[in-house]
Amino acid sequence: MKKLYIIFLAALVACTGGVNKDRQKLAEELVQSNILVDGHIDVPYRLSKGKVDVGVATEDGDFDFPRASSGGLNAPFMSIYIPAEKEVEGTAKEYADGLIDSVEQMVAAHPQKFAIAKNLENLKEQISQGKISMPLGMENGAAIDGNLENLKHFYDRGVRYITLTHSKSNHISDSSYDKERPWGGLSDFGEKLIREMNTLGVMVDVSHISDEAFWQVIEVSAVPVIASHSSARHFTPDFERNMSDEMIKALANRGGVIMINFGSTFISAKSRDSSALINASVDQFMQERNFTEKNEEVKAYMEALRKEKFVYADLEDVLDHFDHIRSLVGVDHIGIGSDFDGVGDSLPNGLKDVSAYPNLVFGLLERGYSRDDIKKILGENVLRVWRINEEYAILQRR
Repeated sequence: MKKLYIIFLAALVACTGGVNKDRQKLAEELVQSNILVDGHIDVPYRLSKGKVDVGVATEDGDFDFPRASSGGLNAPFMSIYIPAEKEVEGTAKEYADGLIDSVEQMVAAHPQKFAIAKNLENLKEQISQGKISMPLGMENGAAIDGNLENLKHFYDRGVRYITLTHSKSNHISDSSYDKERPWGGLSDFGEKLIREMNTLGVMVDVSHISDEAFWQVIEVSAVPVIASHSSARHFTPDFERNMSDEMIKALANRGGVIMINFGSTFISAKSRDSSALINASVDQFMQERNFTEKNEEVKAYMEALRKEKFVYADLEDVLDHFDHIRSLVGVDHIGIGSDFDGVGDSLPNGLKDVSAYPNLVFGLLERGYSRDDIKKILGENVLRVWRINEEYAILQRR
């Protein structure tokens, strides 16, 4: 009897291994044979911090051409991220133009590898040529600088979505991170900007904005909007930066898409708690020694604490967010917005860089998502929203 049980176990393990290999093969096939859109890749900001050639293999960062090709990534939105202080300094527009310049320089250095997509036709043609097609998304509308002519300027340069604000409330919208909320949601100019974005065909991105601003965007925008890199607040109840169930439902009811952020502190309450404890310890360390954050001892202390105490999310935690949103609104309103190169050393185990999309797809297959479901998540959903925005803009110009 014992011998028969051992034989049965061996057969079961062999069978399971075969199924896993088949799923791994299918995951690779799906990422390599479809348009894979990631709504938020922070390569331009990374380039602003130091010279690096992402057209070849790099030792640091989360993105380069070889890894993106391996992972099947062919349509990443390059984030034109504008730190909040640039608005205060009056340099936001200039800074944004500089980041767009850096993306154009990537293309100029590797014209057979990269291209900038200004419409869906561009994107599909560039991908058919074997290039990584890179539409632009502006993270923080500070660069609009209160002037709708600047919106047209950035549209002409390739910006196809705008995250209305970032870590501080700006002249457009209140921020989910900011205690000071001067507008109670959107400013009057913010409402005008959204209407003009609709007219031009620039998608509105509700990541980072306050809850009040979100509900106002839903009322003002004539077309579906996106959350380019947000996750489900269900798993992080104290984190307004993520979206509540009610907001996800409203976004979906208007035809929009939430694109899941991979950062551990966006995904896991345990990770958020560990980060809060680390930050409190670092604050105490600085106060006791009268140090600032720039002090090298402080940096070393924080690094040591993170190695010892930071709790990383893992692939299963990320998949839980996909499942939760699917249960709320179905697969037609889910996308990928990893925040690669934007969340530092906080990426989940199993999703450490742009080569890891097959791991995500393998996990989705294991959880019962169909091929058609996965194609929608990989890109079809957000491309649908982009198409609706494009078509609305064309009608407005007639």
